[in-house]
Amino acid sequence: MLKDAFSATIKYMQVMDENGSIDQQLMPNDLQDQELVGFYKMMNLARNLDAKALSLQRQGKLATYAPLIGEEATQIGSAMAMRQNDFAVPNFRQHGVYIARGLPLEQFFVYWKGYEEGAIIDKKLNMTPVIVPVATQMPHAAGIAFAKKYMKEDSVVVAYVGDGGTSEGDFYEAINFAGVFKVPLVVIIENNQWAISVPRSEQTAAQTLAQKAVAAGIDSIQVDGNDVVAVYKATRDAIESARSGKPYVIECLTYRMSMHTTSDDPTKYREDSEVEAWKKRDPIARLGTYLRAKGLWDDSKENALKDEQLKSIDEALAKADEFRPDPDSVFKNVYSQMPKILEEQLENAKNSNYWQ
Repeated sequence: MLKDAFSATIKYMQVMDENGSIDQQLMPNDLQDQELVGFYKMMNLARNLDAKALSLQRQGKLATYAPLIGEEATQIGSAMAMRQNDFAVPNFRQHGVYIARGLPLEQFFVYWKGYEEGAIIDKKLNMTPVIVPVATQMPHAAGIAFAKKYMKEDSVVVAYVGDGGTSEGDFYEAINFAGVFKVPLVVIIENNQWAISVPRSEQTAAQTLAQKAVAAGIDSIQVDGNDVVAVYKATRDAIESARSGKPYVIECLTYRMSMHTTSDDPTKYREDSEVEAWKKRDPIARLGTYLRAKGLWDDSKENALKDEQLKSIDEALAKADEFRPDPDSVFKNVYSQMPKILEEQLENAKNSNYWQ
């Protein structure tokens, strides 16, 4: 006998198309004009901050940096769908998530200047610090979600992973754990089409990345990641699902408009025509078109917003420039107990006024 043992379907959702038109049947009832304007402002802040960071890195004032341009809707839409008591587990590119959740801009700069103090996240923000190794944050996220369930807290963990990260064992282990123990976990796959220089088509043969959740017994959906409304709706619905013991995976189709990091040159492995095609799907321009059509936005507001945001970014940078790290931490935080050789090096550093 031969029969079907299992079948599954992955749905795709888009609420706002490339021309700014809305599918009213899918439009969330809790999103009013004020909220959409807020999304637009936050997406612009993420892009303006990103541009400043990239410029500073090229001047040698910041460490190696991973730009987010093009991925603002995925990050802001999902972050704004989270409640304050929910817990975010970003990786190394979710700058938009951090600022939307309330990370001070000056702390953003302190971290990317290379100071570990910038990675100390205020507990009230409910976030882990920047995590650079690919997908290693996923088991952490599953574990935190298990702890939330064990403590009977009304909190959902929202974890972020790239398309390349879904091919890592950590990803599979995390969603398998979540499916078995039914922990309150939502996984956002930020599918920006490139795992460094490896295209999406070559790093996995799966037709969608969302379908990888099927093997773990988890519901999933694929959304237009450049549609901030669709990302918001999918994340909000997924959070409600996770609260009831049903973890969820969301694949957001977006695009990395810039390099993987500032140590990378994307012109060596992808065509300019591909980038130009995705520019037509720019998430900020799309929402801006919608707001202008409704009379909620104009050139005057656009110019005022840019001036205001650039000023706040410059002020935050000035504060970060004033930051002075504790030099003793270089020696004290290496081992649980400082060995004699480090004690001697610390003493020598102090005696020679090395930190001055």
